[in-house]
Amino acid sequence: MSTDHLLEEFPGSDEDQQSGNGSGQSEHSRGEAGQFKWIINAWDQVTRVGLGEIVFRAGTHLLSIALILTAIWALRGFYTYIKDNQPAAGVVSRVAVMAAELPTATPAQPLPGLPPFLPSVFKSGVVRLADLHTTIPTRPRTEIEEYTVVAGDTIFGIAEKFGLKPETVLWGNTYTLGDDPHKLRPGQKLTILPVNGTYHKWSAGEGLNGVARGYDVTPEDIINWAGNNLTPETVGDYSKPNIEPGTMLVVPGGERAFVTWTVRITRSNPGTARILGQGFCGTIVDGAVGGGSFVWPTRIQTLSGFDYSPSTNHFGIDIAGRTGDPLVASDNGVIVYAGWNDWGYGNVVVIDHGNGWQTLYAHMSVISVGCGQSVYQGGQIGALGSTGNSTGPHLHFEMMHDTYGKVNPWDFLP
Repeated sequence: MSTDHLLEEFPGSDEDQQSGNGSGQSEHSRGEAGQFKWIINAWDQVTRVGLGEIVFRAGTHLLSIALILTAIWALRGFYTYIKDNQPAAGVVSRVAVMAAELPTATPAQPLPGLPPFLPSVFKSGVVRLADLHTTIPTRPRTEIEEYTVVAGDTIFGIAEKFGLKPETVLWGNTYTLGDDPHKLRPGQKLTILPVNGTYHKWSAGEGLNGVARGYDVTPEDIINWAGNNLTPETVGDYSKPNIEPGTMLVVPGGERAFVTWTVRITRSNPGTARILGQGFCGTIVDGAVGGGSFVWPTRIQTLSGFDYSPSTNHFGIDIAGRTGDPLVASDNGVIVYAGWNDWGYGNVVVIDHGNGWQTLYAHMSVISVGCGQSVYQGGQIGALGSTGNSTGPHLHFEMMHDTYGKVNPWDFLP
């Protein structure tokens, strides 16, 4: 940007001075013009090298900062002035204090005496006496308890009530329930162990080491349980312990296999079921083979009673229904058991499917098939009922495989 036009218009040229200004004033004007000319020449040099805009912006910022600092300085001064000349809150002037009247002295009065201690006063007040009752934390039980079964009870509910595992309730009542949860009846007297474990009836000729090993515990676990009233000194030789035959011993933490009536009944040897009851088949028969897929054996497909629960020795599902509802074969196969079962399952049908699978149908009211007969998926084999150890109409249905043993039917039914 050129500055020639600024110089041309700047006051103090020779022609302007000649047109009416005095010589003294002309010299002063020329001095001012020289100063501005130097500034203008410097600005011209800055703009020529391209720094004009940068210098202008920097100057603007510096000027803004200077104005802000000036304003802050002024405000601080004003605040200091106000603070120094403002009387503090609550401060009364000296003149007002001197002019105030002095308060009248308060006459001293004697304190009233306390009333004499009377029993009636004590009785009407809040009494705090030492409480001689001490709350003792709940301690683990060491004694056996007896429980009477009521309507609606289940193994699970009884176990939860006493803080035990369901299998402990069964193991503590082997001679009452026989490891079968279906045998639970109102009015029964159950033995409730104090801890999870098993209950052992001592027999003549047993050794403590062998009994402990059978329940997967140590002899000391049995001896040290306070409720058994045993000591190493009274027991003596572990191989021939001084324990009276018939003594019931708590085995804390003990476990054992459940006693179960079910055996694998094959079409090639159905006679193995002879120990189960009158429904065993003694004839070797071949026939229909299953396809490996299964259908529901009942019209209703909901649970009624016990679910699949290995922990309570219940390896099937109880399916809801009404007495007389038709039951069908879950897959093709051969009947290897058809009749009464002596172990609490009432009328039972067992089908061998010829491919490693076997299905069982219990508590039937009617059996409409016979030993050795071939049946086919969906074909009727009888009617639903409530025979044997049953508290109401339902079908107890089990599935067994040669490799996997008893399986959960829910995993294989559609």
